[in-house]
Amino acid sequence: MADTAQDRTLAPTPRKIEKARAQGQLARSRDLAHFAALGLGVALLAALAPQAIGWLAGRVADGLRFDAGAVRAPQAMLERLALQAGWMVVAVLPVGLGAALLALAANALGGGWNFTLEPLVPRLDKLDPLAGFKRLLAWSQLANTLKSCLLALALGAVGAWYLVGQRQEAAHLLALPLPQALGAAGELLRSGLLALGAVLAVFALVDVPLQRHLLLRRLRMSVEEMKKEMRDIEGNTEVKAKMKLRMREMVNRRMLAAVPRADLVLMNPTHYAVALRYDEARMAAPRVVAKGADWLALRIRDLAVESRVPVVQAAPLARALYAHTDVDQEVPARLFTAVAQVLAWVFQLRDALAAGRAFTAGAPVPEVPPDMDPLAASASGGDR
Repeated sequence: MADTAQDRTLAPTPRKIEKARAQGQLARSRDLAHFAALGLGVALLAALAPQAIGWLAGRVADGLRFDAGAVRAPQAMLERLALQAGWMVVAVLPVGLGAALLALAANALGGGWNFTLEPLVPRLDKLDPLAGFKRLLAWSQLANTLKSCLLALALGAVGAWYLVGQRQEAAHLLALPLPQALGAAGELLRSGLLALGAVLAVFALVDVPLQRHLLLRRLRMSVEEMKKEMRDIEGNTEVKAKMKLRMREMVNRRMLAAVPRADLVLMNPTHYAVALRYDEARMAAPRVVAKGADWLALRIRDLAVESRVPVVQAAPLARALYAHTDVDQEVPARLFTAVAQVLAWVFQLRDALAAGRAFTAGAPVPEVPPDMDPLAASASGGDR
């Protein structure tokens, strides 16, 4: 069942935000870009006003100069118009490029630089009129539409207020010589652009966090989406469980294969089993070659009996070795004495059997430090 907007109540994760970024979904503020472009225009007008006015006056004077040759040769007039148009392009093009670059920089400042072709990929769902109508009525689209209407109303109101307030100054421009009229018109234009820029600045300050909020709202996740993402990150739990089971089976097979080569197996009496091997020429201390609990302990015992490996009932020592050692690890130094007692008995038994002598000595009862025996340490008493 598809998640509805009411189900998406959780904040998006960084992974969801990064995936949306790869698809071209960023918090872009158009008002910030507009303010940056307009601010550049005002700055250039304020910085280059004297030079621009002089240059513009020269172009206007040159265009209004009467040339009898141009009147008699229409081709010369076309060339003159082309030259004037070229000069205007040269004047406007740097400003336009600067405004475009500054608008790109403002966008990068708002949402970071991002290059992706994902928005250009054709999507048939965008051709669905019902889905398009739902997008038009979405809360984020309505918020952007309302903001755009307020911005247009504010710009129009400020522009009208400024024009009404400066109508007399604008009318006085007709009585001024051309250079003075151009200078005064530039000053009026700069003041008007400053007023409009102030409006855009206010809306940009509101629009930048608004777009961020709308993006995060649009990317909100449902509980099912969050669970699915966690499964994707951590891996499928069933697959991981099967892998762990397979690894455990491999380890168990390797341990069971080492039991026939062990020197003895310590039991407790059926719940724990620890197989030990000691090669005086290669090992500094006895080593645990296999260990297990419950059914694995019984399996180790059965293999030991089949392979004629001595099985010794030494509950405290078996529990201590099971708790404090891993497979292929030497026994702890604090258990050396207890293990040596059992190994000595096993080696005596082996020598007696090899020589055909009767061996009547009972199995030793090694002493284990109380803090090494989990059962004694928990003060629960008795064997498991």
